[in-house]
Amino acid sequence: MADPAMSVAPYWELTFDADGDPDGRGRDRLLTGVGQHDVRDLVVFAHGWNSDRSGATRLYRRFFAPVPELAPKARLGYVGVVWPSMRFSDEPIPDFPRAVAAELPPRPVLDKDTRHALLETFPGRATVIDQIARLLDQQPREEAELEEYGRLVRLLVEVVPAGPQALFAADTLSEGVPRSEPVMFSCTTAETCEEFGRALAELESPGGPAAAFSVPNPWDGAHELLRQATYYAMKRRAGTVGERGLGRVIGQLATAAPELRVHLVGHSFGARLVSFALRGLPRGVRTVKSVTLLQGAFSHYAFAARLPHDARTGGMLRGQTDRVDGPVVCCYSRHDAALSTMYPLASRMADDDRTVGTDAHDSPGFDVRRALGAKWGAMGHDGVQAVPGTKSLGLAEALRAGLPASGCVNVDAAGVVNRGGPPAGAHNDIVHRELAQLVVTAGRIR
Repeated sequence: MADPAMSVAPYWELTFDADGDPDGRGRDRLLTGVGQHDVRDLVVFAHGWNSDRSGATRLYRRFFAPVPELAPKARLGYVGVVWPSMRFSDEPIPDFPRAVAAELPPRPVLDKDTRHALLETFPGRATVIDQIARLLDQQPREEAELEEYGRLVRLLVEVVPAGPQALFAADTLSEGVPRSEPVMFSCTTAETCEEFGRALAELESPGGPAAAFSVPNPWDGAHELLRQATYYAMKRRAGTVGERGLGRVIGQLATAAPELRVHLVGHSFGARLVSFALRGLPRGVRTVKSVTLLQGAFSHYAFAARLPHDARTGGMLRGQTDRVDGPVVCCYSRHDAALSTMYPLASRMADDDRTVGTDAHDSPGFDVRRALGAKWGAMGHDGVQAVPGTKSLGLAEALRAGLPASGCVNVDAAGVVNRGGPPAGAHNDIVHRELAQLVVTAGRIR
């Protein structure tokens, strides 16, 4: 399917709503089109936090551009997944136009672009968003007003308990039961905002004096609480869209085109989306030949059978790598501040907060950030953890020597994924020829 706005052809878009229901016409065009175009290898890319379709399409156009040259003889097709996510407008994206990655007033004001994105992402919550914006603007001194702000943030991102999204928030299971919501929704708003504020101060002034990281005004971290609560909702949606939406469509593709080879690629929460799609594959489907996770914003223990610190707990995706007839490649970078700093703070579980607030904090040499990252870290920060047999390679080595034919592979991409300022760091710095080449290598696309 030709698209003048796209760098490759044939290209299709798959659009899903927040509950994972697809746009039927787009799905049907894909199901019939792969046969009409005699596609052999189909690369399916799911974006992370993007505020609209145009931002997602721009990402796909730039990432896909080198692929035909990298595999000139392959019969390729391309899919861009569009799902209701959002990006806060103060997060820079390397090489994107200023209109996409704008420079905005400093926190905590809720700028008009972010407000519009919130309205689009959480329809029917305009009154709540207006109240949140007012409180961020006024920063009232009363503690009760700050707690009201926290209540409004929780109200914004809550879902209907009986709806499908309520089942997809967790990355791990404790004795077969999904983990509870993160501690940022259960402790006082002041405590949470102060913690986020200190983390932001450290990101913006690395190596600065410790006194600079004190946060006398909890409102300094209030904007970050909104961001992280919103991203928690996006994380929940990503699992829903993956399992209930994309996984089922891949199963339909396997019926429509039995010889088709599917290669899944995801960035940020899109990495979580394509991983959860494995759970949604119909029994016996072996269509997926590779999975490439770019700065994945979900637990590094998601594929683990059991966690190192708790044998009763395992990953939501344990065993799912067996659904892939090829490797699961996880790219990570130490320059990703969104995942190295903010993700562990936002991901601590309310029913298991023993790492923070213990006497261990007073022990000589105790590193709170490292302890948080070890327990609640993300794929895109340090790769897949606690999965026996996982290989570890540098990006140059992976491209030169190739990848294993199956199993999990961690690839250190810090050599190219290294640009971006606070608060996200290099989280969005994924448009590189080397990463496109890695997708081709992982899928054995020839």
